[in-house]
Amino acid sequence: MDVENNDGRDRIGPLFRDRHVMITGGTGFMGKVMIEKLLRCTEVAKIYLLVRPKKGKLPKQRLEEMFANPIFASVIKLRGLDTLISQCVLIGGDVMEPDLAISEADRQLIIDNVSIIYHCAATIRFDEALKKAVLLNTRGTKLMVELAKQCKKLEMFGYVSTSYCHLNEKLLMEKPYSPPADPHKVIKAIEWLEDEVVDGMTRKILGECPNTYAYTKALAEALVVESMKDIPAVIFRPSIVVPTWREPLPGWTDNINGPVGLLIGAGKGVIRSMYCNSTGYGDYLPVDFGVSAILVCTWNYVGRKDYTRNIYHLVSSAEMKVSWEGIIEIGKSITAKKVPLNGVFWYPGGTMKKYRWQHNLSAFLFHWIPAVLIDCLLYVLGYKPVLCRVHRRIAKGFEVFEYYANNQWDFDNSNILFLRTKINEEEKVKFKIDAGGVVIEDYFEDCIWGARRFILKETDDTLPAARRHMKIMWCVDKICKTLIVGAFLYYVGMWIYNCIFQ
Repeated sequence: MDVENNDGRDRIGPLFRDRHVMITGGTGFMGKVMIEKLLRCTEVAKIYLLVRPKKGKLPKQRLEEMFANPIFASVIKLRGLDTLISQCVLIGGDVMEPDLAISEADRQLIIDNVSIIYHCAATIRFDEALKKAVLLNTRGTKLMVELAKQCKKLEMFGYVSTSYCHLNEKLLMEKPYSPPADPHKVIKAIEWLEDEVVDGMTRKILGECPNTYAYTKALAEALVVESMKDIPAVIFRPSIVVPTWREPLPGWTDNINGPVGLLIGAGKGVIRSMYCNSTGYGDYLPVDFGVSAILVCTWNYVGRKDYTRNIYHLVSSAEMKVSWEGIIEIGKSITAKKVPLNGVFWYPGGTMKKYRWQHNLSAFLFHWIPAVLIDCLLYVLGYKPVLCRVHRRIAKGFEVFEYYANNQWDFDNSNILFLRTKINEEEKVKFKIDAGGVVIEDYFEDCIWGARRFILKETDDTLPAARRHMKIMWCVDKICKTLIVGAFLYYVGMWIYNCIFQ
């Protein structure tokens, strides 16, 4: 065992003592968890949050709304809201704008004080318009790198990339990869081209990249790799970031990305068919594991001064491998028997299809026909039609999902495995970076609870009614299947009879 482990005391939390940390994308999914973790588990002095006005709300209002999120309840109870707010320095700005839209006074404040930067801001929409994706994901990263170069106390610039941005490689190593194009030339071209022109050229520009997200994140990575000769930079490549495992709330999430959307769709009885390699699997990273890993990597880079390791894969498929079909089956079982959702359209069911024509036929029969019939009924009864709109969104989401579901990637994470040998027992509990103790079925049950409470806003007192409704849906499902099978057998029997006796 490494001698560094012998003292048994936490060294990661104290590393942040007297240090000023800047976070972009702090109001996003991973950003919220990172802020909460820093405030609860480290001795960070100040957290600088780059926040833009949104929907008419000023940065201060957005900060107050963020702290009202249930994820901050325990740390607020522990330390008090006023104390937490006093540790946060609001920087008005926008990663998508020239010079980050930061005032000269705020820029100087960052330059004089910040020593660690976590650049998390990005659009994670796979179907984002190319111009917006380049300006936010790529040019925004370039502008953040330029700001980092001016920081007088900079000890680490951490860029949160994705393990799914070099998709031509089936085995991803913790090393730099060549970008699909020169990021500087792409930025210049995008800046002066009109939106309509860029939209018309998008498919040709992307080449073999399946979407604008992977393309622009790969370009951004190249900019960070390029900067490593000038600043202490580290690249974090998380995989599909999913709800929390335990901290600070089991199953907490604020979006329906990744398998959560599949669980909700299957649990509501809306998704009945998917075109997918059922035995394939994705790589899922509980967001609390990802944040803990980033902080442990920071300790290794800044505290231990291990500058040889500057690219980390934050992945879990070697330990938490579950197939796409496994996710759906677990989800159907949980939503049907343990944690039913409100307003279920049909009893959870359906299958994954190996061939596209099978999926298209099933989608027509079990997605679109019921959607049209139910929407017509809703219209007649005076309600707003909803199901066709839902299926249009699902169909659009499937266009992106199918590429990932029918391809397979694996990831080397030697640097994280190395760090597991360098942290002691207290740190392994406080900053968990392994899958020990994770039970997949229990975890997905927590995810459904989280989706129910935090996304769908379905309170626990509605659970008995949801269970009664699910029993009714089970009966309806059985009756319909019996009638369909009966009708099928009847017509087959009549056809055979006619063939023999007529």
